[in-house]
Amino acid sequence: MFVIFGLLFFVVLFRYFSIQITGEAAGQPLAAKAQQKYSHENVLQASRGEILDRNGEIVAEDTSAYKLVAILSKKMTTDPKKPRHVKDPEKTARELAKFIDMDETEIYRRLADGIKHNMFQVEFSKAGKDISYETKAKIEKLHLPGIVFQRDSKRFYPNGVFASHLVGYVDQIEKAGKYKTVAKMGIEKSFDKQLTGKNGKVNFESDVWGFILPDKKQKVTPARNGNDVYLTIDKKIQAFMEDALDKVAKEYRPKKIIAIVADPKTGDILAMGQRPTFDPKTREGINKSWHNEAIETSYEPGSTMKIFTLAAAVQEKVFNPNETYMSGSYRVTKKDRAIHDHNGSGWGPITFLEGVQRSSNVAFAKIAKEKLGFDTFRKYLTKFGFDKPTGIELPDETAGKIQFTYPIEKITTAYGQGTAITPIQQIQAATAIANGGKMLKPHVVKKIVNHDTGKTVEETVPEVVSTPISAETASKVRDYLETVVTSKKGTGGRYKIDGYHVTGKTGTANIPGPNGRYLSGANNYIFSFLGMAPKDDPKLIVYVAVQQPQLTGLEAGQGAIPVSAVFNPVMQNSLQYLNIKPSKLEKTAHNKLANYKGKSVDEAIKSLKAEGLDPVVLGKGTNVTGQLPKSGTTVLEGEKVIIQTNGDLTAPDMTNWSLRDVMKVANLTGLKLSTKGKGYVVGQNIKPGTLLTRGDFLNVNLKTPEQKWGEETNAKQNNQENKNKKSEAVIED
Repeated sequence: MFVIFGLLFFVVLFRYFSIQITGEAAGQPLAAKAQQKYSHENVLQASRGEILDRNGEIVAEDTSAYKLVAILSKKMTTDPKKPRHVKDPEKTARELAKFIDMDETEIYRRLADGIKHNMFQVEFSKAGKDISYETKAKIEKLHLPGIVFQRDSKRFYPNGVFASHLVGYVDQIEKAGKYKTVAKMGIEKSFDKQLTGKNGKVNFESDVWGFILPDKKQKVTPARNGNDVYLTIDKKIQAFMEDALDKVAKEYRPKKIIAIVADPKTGDILAMGQRPTFDPKTREGINKSWHNEAIETSYEPGSTMKIFTLAAAVQEKVFNPNETYMSGSYRVTKKDRAIHDHNGSGWGPITFLEGVQRSSNVAFAKIAKEKLGFDTFRKYLTKFGFDKPTGIELPDETAGKIQFTYPIEKITTAYGQGTAITPIQQIQAATAIANGGKMLKPHVVKKIVNHDTGKTVEETVPEVVSTPISAETASKVRDYLETVVTSKKGTGGRYKIDGYHVTGKTGTANIPGPNGRYLSGANNYIFSFLGMAPKDDPKLIVYVAVQQPQLTGLEAGQGAIPVSAVFNPVMQNSLQYLNIKPSKLEKTAHNKLANYKGKSVDEAIKSLKAEGLDPVVLGKGTNVTGQLPKSGTTVLEGEKVIIQTNGDLTAPDMTNWSLRDVMKVANLTGLKLSTKGKGYVVGQNIKPGTLLTRGDFLNVNLKTPEQKWGEETNAKQNNQENKNKKSEAVIED
């Protein structure tokens, strides 16, 4: 016994010194194991930074949420009367299915499989995450054994559908049993590093039961929350836009709508939206539209491109608004096909200003080739920023593509066909027109702020990227473009806003089909308007594009109807919200009309024009024998005054006259008037210059501007279809 115990003593002694010297037992470092057993580290979760609008209104933030967990291990139950594990999987599955987005059968399968494989607990994927406090409380009232909640956080978007593609969203991706936050789209993606915080930790030493040891202090590394991102978006203006987009999408069911509101003085984007869109909270609709159309999609702009061709011509002093040209068609070279105005036949010889108002393709083709020259025109495309992306703080911006190799491509680019650019490029270029020639880079981020200290980390300042034109040129271009809206011949009559002078340009862009040809059909276009207001000192630029709206009947092809249904309320409401006062109404009423009877025709004409009136002379006599309105009548500026002379009376050309002015002629000459339709005169039975005889019938046809525009669009469509048929016939021959 003495020998045996002696040997054991020496073995223990050897083992003691061996462990003391090496610090290991069975190949394991004992100090590290002790540290692992008695040292604890808890993670302090950092919050993701908030996204706010320019006024500090929350757009996206982290909020409390809970994760649902089912405990399956029987070891957790110490008192059979108070079970702490799932005892009845069927009942548990049946009750949970009422509150989470998972079928009862799937819940039961997960519970049963977990019990079968002796798992400690099971979770329920996305259906069991982001549980609200209200839902948690309802489930807890059921007192289901084994059902517990772990505190978590989720990204919350309080405004629902609100600049969704601009803001983006974050998703929880499961990997190796853990969930990782992944930013998708928009600001969430492009500013992910700034928004993502850094987790902290707490270290302390404890006894075997986990209690902190006496005289031991906690070592705390605080969490650093993510920075807050303040957008340039204004919540009120964005709300105006979302409301208008919803109404147009519901009524006209277009394939796409794109809308942007910008401040031309700073480059700030005040609102940006599109349809289809999605709800970042539920992801509903995300499968219909993954791209931010204003940034990531380029397309033929159509006639809004004419704004910048016009600006280049005015800057180079080669645009004469009173110079005439022959509208209708134009051939850039003998080998190239002729291009046509949108109505197919044009309007005969007209001035270049009328060409701007009527959106004549021929006018801008001639400006690009004959006035500017292709080399000069190409330089202005670069000056206006169409060669490269704007650099706006959003991911995946595309640059567009300028087609400028062949002569036909060069003239079609001048009026917005062939070349593809993005809406945000148009907004950037338009700031030069609105801001005295200075082109500003567009921004969607105003500043980045440290969430914990409130200090500004980074702030965006207005950035002039180019000065393509002078302030004088910009003012002239705005004056010319205002007539697109105000003139009876203009295509922008629908964009008038009471109390404000709106200047801008309409656009109707072709859509390439799968066979390489443009789509046919009155509605198969991208209809748009790029406008700014107030004209003399623009405070807002608004761009709206509507693709393939479902217009029927007399509305077919009249894309201005849905476009104006977005543009007008957004522009008007935004101007009023920003306290931009309406223009003072100019006095349009004059003193009572003078009596011109007995005076010479030349004297009467001179006097009337000096009063801002429009004299119309009937006959070739030299003296005035009658007039309408009669002397003493109060007239409006620009109103027609019909003068009867002592010679034979001849019929005037009453095209585009109002019915009121036609009635003046009928009353003065004793003609019997018969009308058909409403609006302005488009035809008359008595040819201009024909002698008038009292008692004759005067028949006039009238049409509204919308009807005329629709007919011109249909004519353009028919003309295009006929060309396609001829081309097909040539190919077959």
